[in-house]
Amino acid sequence: MISATRRWLRRNRNGIAIGAGVIGATYLAGQYVLGKINEARERMQMDRIAKDNIRRRFEQNQTDCTITVLALLPTLTENVLDELPVEQLTHELQQKKAERLARASGEGKSEASSMQDGDTVSMSSFQTGSFVHASQYPMEGSQGRPRRTKAQLWNELKVTSITRAFTLIYCLSLLTILTRIQLNLLGRLNYLSSVISLTQPPPPGRANSISLEDHDDGNANTSFGNDFETNRRYLTFSWYLLHKGYIQIMAKVRTAVEEVFGGISPNEGITATRLSDLVLAVRKHVEGGSEQERYATRWLQYMLPPREEEEAVLIESGVITPTPSSPPDPVSEGGSRWTQSTSARIDTSTGPLRHLLDETADLIDSPTFTRIHTILLGSMFSYLIDTKVIQQLYPQPATLQPHSPSSSISGTPHPRIIDLDSAVTVVPGEPRVKLANILAVVTRQAHAIGNGNNPPNEYLSTAEAEVKELEAFAAVIYTSNLEQSLEETRRSPSTASGLKGTDGVAASDVGTVPVEEMIESKLESAWTKVTEPILPSR
Repeated sequence: MISATRRWLRRNRNGIAIGAGVIGATYLAGQYVLGKINEARERMQMDRIAKDNIRRRFEQNQTDCTITVLALLPTLTENVLDELPVEQLTHELQQKKAERLARASGEGKSEASSMQDGDTVSMSSFQTGSFVHASQYPMEGSQGRPRRTKAQLWNELKVTSITRAFTLIYCLSLLTILTRIQLNLLGRLNYLSSVISLTQPPPPGRANSISLEDHDDGNANTSFGNDFETNRRYLTFSWYLLHKGYIQIMAKVRTAVEEVFGGISPNEGITATRLSDLVLAVRKHVEGGSEQERYATRWLQYMLPPREEEEAVLIESGVITPTPSSPPDPVSEGGSRWTQSTSARIDTSTGPLRHLLDETADLIDSPTFTRIHTILLGSMFSYLIDTKVIQQLYPQPATLQPHSPSSSISGTPHPRIIDLDSAVTVVPGEPRVKLANILAVVTRQAHAIGNGNNPPNEYLSTAEAEVKELEAFAAVIYTSNLEQSLEETRRSPSTASGLKGTDGVAASDVGTVPVEEMIESKLESAWTKVTEPILPSR
């Protein structure tokens, strides 16, 4: 048996060798192909996880922007309420009405009920839900200024209540865009750090594993010069809008309101169409009556301080506490006495902070900023006038739909100021509501516009839901100039700021393609740009 087997193997040894070779080669080729397939699958899985991770980072960054706006709103609202004390005017009018009723009580009920103008409106409607500040009520002995007449008080109440609500809308829109710019510029650096960390070769022993470690620990090796102190100082510049810029906006809005609403009596009936015209007229005065004028209007002066005041803002906001080397000079004006002791230590003319401020200023002065600001304002004004005023005060809102401020201000699913150039047809027989009643609603809505303590803020939520271009603008900022940042990081990892000018920011692309498509393409292209020079080295 054994000898027969040996003879068979001897006779067929060539065929057996060839067969074994073929089987071995097939096995090795199969293992090679399987290895390549597994490697490609791992690469695809890693890319998918990384892209999903970056998408989540971007979305979380936008959520942080909303939370930051809500955190800053109470400060802005308090400052505006202090400057425009509508409740104090309401209290004075109530006192005058009580005095008139007391004087007329002895002459019979008929004479007391014959009061005209503002007395025909219940003043209590101005205070419902208005969160009145006690400091806005006049003290009993503080009558230093001459007493104003009822007509003067009503005129002041009319202008002040409208100015307050409109000023808060303008400031809320500017604060929303400014916060998006700031946090997305800073988030871009974390984006770059994350991409580089995810695409670097794994350490020995972990070559076949996918790392999901968190590399955003803020250490110096992954921050690319984006240090905490620079971030803190940069974010502090929103203080300027909250404490100084709003005053200039308020003055501009008040001038427009006085010109448009100045000749209207509080007791005059106003149709929904005319109310829309009046609101659009105010916006024309503030923003510009034509497309060219709107793009020529610059909002930078309200949002960031001039260069010569940047150090003063950092000091006044409390971010930097100066230590004067000599006693304060009583003759010195403003904060100039700090200049000598802090000029050597506080320098905003160069460095990462200067790059951030310059890039922010370029974005604010871009046409895309004006366009998005216009759309945001359209959404907020439409929500105030169409949703809050007309639906609450005017009967049969369905019959007014073709002529409501929503259609005249927006004209599209996303309200746009561009429709200011179009005329509104006046329809006879429209219901009329007294301006005083409209003022009562606007007064209460001012607190809703500035609501940051009890989220959600209806105006902010509505605007973010309707104006998708805002997220697209954030995506452009978030993914811009990554190639330059990466190159600078490679040249000098310890000192690179990761920041450049806005030469590569295609902000004008916003609105030219579908928003969701644009966001996905921007994130995808940014991932490709950063990983192209890294992946081959693996």
